[in-house]
Amino acid sequence: MEKKDRNLIKLIAIDMDGTLLNERKEISEENRKAIKEAEEKGVHVVISTGRTRMTCDELVQSLSLQSYLITVNGSEIWDERGELIERKLLHTTFVEQMWQLKQTHNTICWAASVDNVWRDHFPEDFTAHEWMKFGFDIKNDDVRKTVLAELEKNPELEITNSSPTNLEINAAGVNKAKAIEVVCNRLGFAMENVLALGDSLNDLAMIKEAGVGVAMGNAQPFVKESADWVTSTNEEDGVAKAIRTWVL
Repeated sequence: MEKKDRNLIKLIAIDMDGTLLNERKEISEENRKAIKEAEEKGVHVVISTGRTRMTCDELVQSLSLQSYLITVNGSEIWDERGELIERKLLHTTFVEQMWQLKQTHNTICWAASVDNVWRDHFPEDFTAHEWMKFGFDIKNDDVRKTVLAELEKNPELEITNSSPTNLEINAAGVNKAKAIEVVCNRLGFAMENVLALGDSLNDLAMIKEAGVGVAMGNAQPFVKESADWVTSTNEEDGVAKAIRTWVL
């Protein structure tokens, strides 16, 4: 893909796991430097993650960003003051159905409610919580395909993944691209002004709809095929390389 005018990029949307973070879940110095330089140039840097505030805040705060934050695959959008501006919930009935699927197929699962991230212990009463995301981790390909086929019967679910062995489920219509569009509207520019970076299916929508969609060198094959450009891996400062190539 030919280089776009660098001044066209006004917002950089960056996924965390497998993208900004290396395998030790750290942000490298190179990535930090490139992000800081982009901000100094007046570009908004928006972390766009599947994580909740509870599991991403410390890392995000270490970047001292002056912009929006997108969490839980786009279920939540936070403004530059850390105030919630939008939250989209997953119906409790669907969470209970997925919990049943987990029991039937004996899978590993996790879920995000507004007040907690549930892993080993789930609540007795699902209705006592507001839910945003449910996840399965299934190493067995056949079992994963079976669970996916069940989930796909429900048109009110948005199904992606954040690794080849997992499934991530949000309410239909919830994705990172839609959340970034909300942020762009508030800031007064369009998706063509966005550089988006990611590695998994939960990044696919934003990579496809951004002006420049970049897949990590370690991204899933389908994500690479859908991207405008492929950078180096999350172990090789791929985020910094993309920012230097397309923005700085």
